[in-house]
Amino acid sequence: MARRNILLLSFLGLIAGTLALFQLADRPDAAPAEESGTEMAVQVTVETIRPEPIVLATEYSGRVSAARRVEIRPQIGGLILERRVEEGTRISAGEVLFRIDPAPLKANLALAEAALMRAEATEAHARRAVERSDALLARKAISQQSNDTAHTDLRLAVAGIAEARAAVEHKRLDLDFATLRSPIGGYVAAGLADVGGLVTVGGEKALAVVQDLDKVYVDLRLPADDLDAVLMATEEGLGPVRIVRDRDGAAPLTGVLKSSDVIVDPGTGYVSVRIETANPKLALLPGMFVRAKIPYGAVPDALLVPEDAVLHTAGGGTQLVVVSPEGKARRRDVVPGARIGNRIIIASGLTPGEVVAIRGQNRVPEGVAVSVEARPAET
Repeated sequence: MARRNILLLSFLGLIAGTLALFQLADRPDAAPAEESGTEMAVQVTVETIRPEPIVLATEYSGRVSAARRVEIRPQIGGLILERRVEEGTRISAGEVLFRIDPAPLKANLALAEAALMRAEATEAHARRAVERSDALLARKAISQQSNDTAHTDLRLAVAGIAEARAAVEHKRLDLDFATLRSPIGGYVAAGLADVGGLVTVGGEKALAVVQDLDKVYVDLRLPADDLDAVLMATEEGLGPVRIVRDRDGAAPLTGVLKSSDVIVDPGTGYVSVRIETANPKLALLPGMFVRAKIPYGAVPDALLVPEDAVLHTAGGGTQLVVVSPEGKARRRDVVPGARIGNRIIIASGLTPGEVVAIRGQNRVPEGVAVSVEARPAET
């Protein structure tokens, strides 16, 4: 019985406490904690926005090609007796690459030289015949027709000498062509012909490929609408083209606009552009894909904010949290411009020298100004 009384008293006490809480909540003078106490300041990290000159650039994908590329092909047929280079080696201009068997060519040259000697003998005989014919004609011992025939034979003999000399020169050239030299300095590509191979003129495969890689080209395709801005930026000297390689820690290379096509692809609306760049330590190899950042304009007094400072509204707008000199922060609609790395140019809505929250700005409510505890961003 005593235990039942204790449980009854406890239950009545709980009901009384609950009623007291409801009465307190219904009192008109009851105020929220934030209205009765001191307002808590929002902590944000801020940065003062200063104008700075910026060069605008667009990034395009391109493929690397050698500045000069030569395919070594034979001009005479024959058997390869010697190969003096290896794949991947660097050679100088004029260096010997292959030697083709010269024996048949030497025999052909000897035949041509013999034909020249025969033509020279024929010409000497015809010249003496003309001299005798002229003497006999002067004494009217032969007819004019016979004299004309003698002169004609001499002219034919002279033409025969010229023909024979040309044949000798041709055979000498063939003999020179038996030694294949590189017309340029560069690196020998893979796929060399080997000793013992039989080569023919007009074969499908080159004996060797030599590429000059001291400087290379980067061939790009960009929209025709972008070409005018790129060409104008080049003429104004806004800066070099940056060649970015997809290698960890690889520094970008600098290049210049070499040429642009004058024909737009009607199917795609793109035009070809060629960039020339130095290639130290063979950083770029033919066939490699790279990215090229080409300047197309400049903003002398750009206002840039970190990308993380930008807030996006539900309606698709862009906002920044601007902190006043009095320490009040308010969201402000702005118009973003081009992206520069991890920063964004603010085209309108921001003035130089204003302080922008770059971290913690999402805690500032929309539509009202709040007090903030500003901390400068680390340099």
